Amino acid sequence: MRYLRLLFVVVLAAVLIVVALANRQFVEVSLLPAGLDQWVPGDWSARMPLFLILLLAILAGMLLGVVWEWLRESSLRRQSAQRAHELQALEREVGSLRKTHHAPRDEVLAILDAPKPPAPAAGTTPAAAPATGPAALPAKS
Repeated sequence: MRYLRLLFVVVLAAVLIVVALANRQFVEVSLLPAGLDQWVPGDWSARMPLFLILLLAILAGMLLGVVWEWLRESSLRRQSAQRAHELQALEREVGSLRKTHHAPRDEVLAILDAPKPPAPAAGTTPAAAPATGPAALPAKS
């Protein structure tokens, strides 16, 4: 992907250089119409190469497009920020509920966190304890 991007940049640079070399002649650019320049003081025209005018026009169009999209998407950014604030509030609420209810997040954690029964005293056997484990299973025949 990096090589594809580099190839695109090289081709774009070559095309821009060819356009610049083909349009080196100087032209006069006037910002005001001919009839209006007598009413506005100052010189509102400039001489510059044609390729520079083309590049400036392309850059101005790109800048205008970026500004237009930024303004168009402002409502989406506002909604996103509002939802992010709501999400943070809900996460704080869930965290406080977990702390107040001491509920484990997982059944395995609940088993591990359960209090252990007291160990029987020496010399006594647990009479009423149900048999668990492999010895409690019926034998297969």
